[in-house]
Amino acid sequence: MRKLPYLLSALGAALTAGAAETAAPQRIIDIRTDDISLILSAAPGEEVRFLHFGGRIDDPAPLAGYRSYRHPDHNTEDVAYPAFGGRNYHEPALRVTHADGDLNTELRYVSHRTRQLADDNVTETVVRMTDAVQPLDVELVYTAYARENVITTRAVIRNREKGPVTLHSFYSSAMPLRAEKYLLTHLHGAWTREAQVEHTLLTHGSKSIASTRGLRTTHAENPSFMLTLGNDRFDENCGEVVAGSLAWSGNFRLNFELDECQTLTVLAGANPDASEYRLRPGESFTTPEMIYTHSFHGAGGASRNLHDWARNYGVWHGHVPTPTLLNSWEGAAFSFDAKTLTDMIDDAAAMGLEMFVLDDGWFGNKYPRNNDKAGLGDWEVNREKLPEGIDHIASYAHDKGLKFGIWIEPEMVSPRSELAERHPEWIVRTPGREAPLTRSQWLLDLSNPEVQDFVFGVFDNTMRLSEHIDYIKWDANRCANSIGSAFQRPDEQSHFWIEYTQGLYKVMERIRAKYPDVLIQSCASGGGRVEYGALRYFDEVWTSDNTEALSRTRIQYGTSLFFPALVMGSHVSVTPNLQTGNSTPLKFRFDIACAGRLGMELQPKHMTEEERAEARRAIADYKEYRDIVMQGDLYRIGSPYDEDGCYGLAYVSKDKRRAVVFTYCLLYQSRTVPQFRIRGLDPDTRYTVREMNTEEPRFWFDGGTFSGELLSRMGLNPKLSRIYDSAVFLLEAR
Repeated sequence: MRKLPYLLSALGAALTAGAAETAAPQRIIDIRTDDISLILSAAPGEEVRFLHFGGRIDDPAPLAGYRSYRHPDHNTEDVAYPAFGGRNYHEPALRVTHADGDLNTELRYVSHRTRQLADDNVTETVVRMTDAVQPLDVELVYTAYARENVITTRAVIRNREKGPVTLHSFYSSAMPLRAEKYLLTHLHGAWTREAQVEHTLLTHGSKSIASTRGLRTTHAENPSFMLTLGNDRFDENCGEVVAGSLAWSGNFRLNFELDECQTLTVLAGANPDASEYRLRPGESFTTPEMIYTHSFHGAGGASRNLHDWARNYGVWHGHVPTPTLLNSWEGAAFSFDAKTLTDMIDDAAAMGLEMFVLDDGWFGNKYPRNNDKAGLGDWEVNREKLPEGIDHIASYAHDKGLKFGIWIEPEMVSPRSELAERHPEWIVRTPGREAPLTRSQWLLDLSNPEVQDFVFGVFDNTMRLSEHIDYIKWDANRCANSIGSAFQRPDEQSHFWIEYTQGLYKVMERIRAKYPDVLIQSCASGGGRVEYGALRYFDEVWTSDNTEALSRTRIQYGTSLFFPALVMGSHVSVTPNLQTGNSTPLKFRFDIACAGRLGMELQPKHMTEEERAEARRAIADYKEYRDIVMQGDLYRIGSPYDEDGCYGLAYVSKDKRRAVVFTYCLLYQSRTVPQFRIRGLDPDTRYTVREMNTEEPRFWFDGGTFSGELLSRMGLNPKLSRIYDSAVFLLEAR
């Protein structure tokens, strides 16, 4: 009988809401950028309906009378944030167990507001909703970036109930789309084979892209996608495309559900699997941010929108390129002394590089870091290898005109370390169960504030080793598995998946507050953290541990769909390559690496004088056009998956006065000569074409001047006929 008052109250609320549905006028919530609109409608006591995401609609007022004509017995209206309960038949964005055991949530509109942020390019719209019965509130926060044509969204969930509620699903956004067909483009792969592109024509039902690895989450999948609407063909330049990318460094899930009404609903957010989150009275939970854009100019248009947003808002130093560099890893590994490093610095300076980075192996004394089986966690300089200390090496680099960087892996600990002996309670594991080893290391529990203090201290103390440290390479060489936290309560162990990532962000907030100018690379066994959650604090990513140039064509192509060249670390390494065993010409290796942030990863003393001269020329030429690669608009010319084996990239400066074009031959061409049509140029401007990264002109058009119209419609035809042939051209307005 105690349930009767509750049931009567719920029934009364439902009847009241039903009456409001009949009478209340719809209010249009218009969220827009220069070229796109996201339109909702709502009335007090009703659900917030989702009407449109796509091309801009200047006068959405008539949509207040929009009717879908869906039959309520069979179909659900498209709503802004579907919850489990009421008439929702589909995968919910929010699923909650309320304090009294109620499994249902029916979100109703309360109010909304829009305000201009400090940047006059950015507006924020907050839509407030509450459950029809329970005191549980949800705010949808939409941030619109006008010039970049990007809209981001997140949800804030607040508990006003008398007891804790359990969040089972808590996605960042729900995006209903309507088209005749949906071609999904997303990334998959593995270590040393990241960012492989896959196209899937979606059929009715659900498809999910997800990670449950905890960290290093983007090797196999990436929380980014493109949807080509109304077509089953992927196109760089034509067609309607919606693209999305989740800013979250932990477990994620993207769910694509195509229903019987031909509506595709995209749910995106933190992965709900084994991640139930208990929200105590008065507490709130904010989901990760989901980033969306729309383009009528194919995949290329969507990429350029995301790249602009990333440089202006999504990357820590979005307009500061990382210097060209020599990294010590493939050239020295764990075996080095001070002279090994200073000799490498001399060679880097002689070739025109701008920074030297000391990688793994510089720390540990009781358990020296002479291999990957010991020393992680003991961040003190190894006295045997470097008795003069880090400042000696960093100062030497600065004296030679180079910046200096250093490697750390602060989230991990070796079993053979003083840290593991002192703090076994900091290790991620459940009492009574063995903590699995990966790369002979354990994971530290970043959900624990004491561990957060330690990890911040690793960074802080490393910076104190020398005033000449300019760059930190932050690595993470394992995933989370068999999780357990000594810090989390027994009934809240599932909080680990969320609070580990939040703990990482808390550390990074402290680091960036103290060290705003230091450059930091996000490395996670290569491309394990290539996502915008990390890039909010990091300057670049280590795109892959695979530095072999042919493999990198696909890795860098896939990455470029969502992330700008500014963040893609791309290095020239030895041949035969250490990962693949493949042998490629030095010019091809440079021409691939110069399409990102150029670096080298080898032992220079093993290079011939001829190779050193070629490297000096390529590095000098790269500096001449680097600004276009880092800040220009990208126009991909085909793809490395094309059967003809030809592939190109064009970066065009914002004022369209300069461009750099990369052209590659990936298969033997016999008698065929490729044609590279260059988009993005001003058709009425005349451009002088000059080949770069080469000793002398090789093609008929080198040194010639041509209109942008000719270059876009006819293009350039460098005679690239053999595998690994390549050419780079600088175009400058006459």
